[in-house]
Amino acid sequence: MAKRERVVRMSVEQPLWRALTAYRVLTMIYAVLIFVFSRDAFERPWVAVAFLAVMCVWTLATLPKVANAVSCTRGFLVADLAIALVGILLTPLADEQARSVDGPTLPSIWTAGAVLAYAIKGGWRWAGFASSLVAVANLVERGSPSRDTLHNVLLVWVASIAIGYVVEVARASERTLARALEIEAATRERERLARDIHDSVLQVLAMVQRRGTALGGEAAELGRMAGEQEVALRTLVAGGLTRPSLVSEDESEGAVVRFVEEPDDDAPVDLRTLLAPRAGARVTLSDPGVPVLLAPAAARELTAAVFAALDNVRVHAGGDARAWILVEDWSDEVVVTVRDDGPGIPEGRLAQAEGEGRMGVALSIRGRLRDLGGTAELISVPGQGTEVELKVPRGHGGR
Repeated sequence: MAKRERVVRMSVEQPLWRALTAYRVLTMIYAVLIFVFSRDAFERPWVAVAFLAVMCVWTLATLPKVANAVSCTRGFLVADLAIALVGILLTPLADEQARSVDGPTLPSIWTAGAVLAYAIKGGWRWAGFASSLVAVANLVERGSPSRDTLHNVLLVWVASIAIGYVVEVARASERTLARALEIEAATRERERLARDIHDSVLQVLAMVQRRGTALGGEAAELGRMAGEQEVALRTLVAGGLTRPSLVSEDESEGAVVRFVEEPDDDAPVDLRTLLAPRAGARVTLSDPGVPVLLAPAAARELTAAVFAALDNVRVHAGGDARAWILVEDWSDEVVVTVRDDGPGIPEGRLAQAEGEGRMGVALSIRGRLRDLGGTAELISVPGQGTEVELKVPRGHGGR
């Protein structure tokens, strides 16, 4: 079960949706009052009554649609803008004099609400599209537009695009802030973990290394291994390979909610966390610095293949050989390269080993990658070390 931690931070979008809801109701009332006070001037008042009735029912019935970004669907936006455009084009039919005296259209400023919904939902590009259609409808309705008409059309066009741009900037800022909060939380956890480890495990490993070196013999080998594990543990803590939290937004409230998930058998695994324990004094791990996610089975098999390659380095290249692990995360595959500075593999040695029944490279490395749909390539030059390149297609991983 995921643990939830609520971070008190409201989305900047939510007040805009609330303001849009109030705007639609108030401008609906305004459009109705304009008709009521000037109904005697209408040549066909029944046209205005029919449209305003539809507009009022639509506005009240769709208030939940403008409550947040999730509810405001594309279908609603299209229908809402269509009603506004129909109202503009019906104005000359209800009152022919409105065209000549430059009077208000049937929906009046209610039309701007439809454009603003586009701006808040989709940003400045959507706003520019919607306001352009409204501008064309107003120009068609006026026939020969006056300066005031052009001024109003331009005002709606510029204002809607500006609001859409501000919304896009606000969303980008929120994403940056959410990421910063996540990094801050991970850093605090890493520091706490580092303190605990430093006070216990690292001190014990350091003591074992010192005592083993002083005693010599088999104890010296134990001390060397303790020293390597100390370096690997310090690398793990410093690298921050703790499982990151997931940050999401509660669409209905606009608040950011942080989830720290317990391990899930089906959840993608960060390959770096599996490889990190083998890093040490003689094994250097280089990774992208961001999670390298693979399906659990693929991550385990790839890790086992890497460890098999490192075991080969230890057994065949000697205790003084160094190894380097390079992890590359591409869009379609994950590539892990294991390279050492040992003496290399003599030509024909692998075929001889397989003939003698030693199947380390064939089964532990190539066999594992083949089962994943990947490949394993081994390049060795006598006197210049060995390089093993392991590739797993992205289809076996997850992001």
